[in-house]
Amino acid sequence: MADRKSGTSATQNVYEQLRADVLSSRLAPGQRLKIAALSAEHDVSPGAVREALSRLTSEGLVIAEPQRGFRVAPISAFELKDLTTVRVEIESLCLRRSIEHGDADWEARLKEVFRRLSETPERVPEDSPLLDPKWAKLHHEYHETLVSACDSPWLLRLREMLYAQSERYRRLSWRLSDFNRDLNSEHRQILDAALSRNAELAVSLLSSHLLVTTQILLDNKVVDSEPENLAAAE
Repeated sequence: MADRKSGTSATQNVYEQLRADVLSSRLAPGQRLKIAALSAEHDVSPGAVREALSRLTSEGLVIAEPQRGFRVAPISAFELKDLTTVRVEIESLCLRRSIEHGDADWEARLKEVFRRLSETPERVPEDSPLLDPKWAKLHHEYHETLVSACDSPWLLRLREMLYAQSERYRRLSWRLSDFNRDLNSEHRQILDAALSRNAELAVSLLSSHLLVTTQILLDNKVVDSEPENLAAAE
């Protein structure tokens, strides 16, 4: 049998794969993460898996428990509300500063990524309840471009961490296939406000955009009401 992959590239690869699995809820909130099993599944050394899990722990996506190993960070209504409140605050600060400092190049990049996002189907055609990975990537790029002219690296780092945490919750809302939401229109309105340099309107629209997803999850009881409870994603 061939030797398992090891080294920096192996750690990076398994980190990216595990991170994607956590964000998509393929690895369910609260699920135990066994190093030996993950090592065999991804054909990498146990050390590479352990290092990848440690990185995910630093991002708050995985929890390390003494004598018990690793597990996917749980989700709850309590955390969702708190996360959304903080994200709205940080995202608003980033957007204001991005609108203030954005130049013609920023405007051009924002228009282009919105064009590509609006032309990409939100759901996998063969199975409408499933989110299209291409759309998800462009959605991240759109929100990232909105704030990319912000002149504070620390605010942008905090914002990216909060975005990743929110992504786990946001993707759960896509399982509510009976909910009809015009995301393209929401994105267009935020874009127009940002390009017109109307920071107050842009922040208001962005805040509403983020809060709607949270309310969908809470109204449909997708997450548990108590912070100590674990909500299964599948």
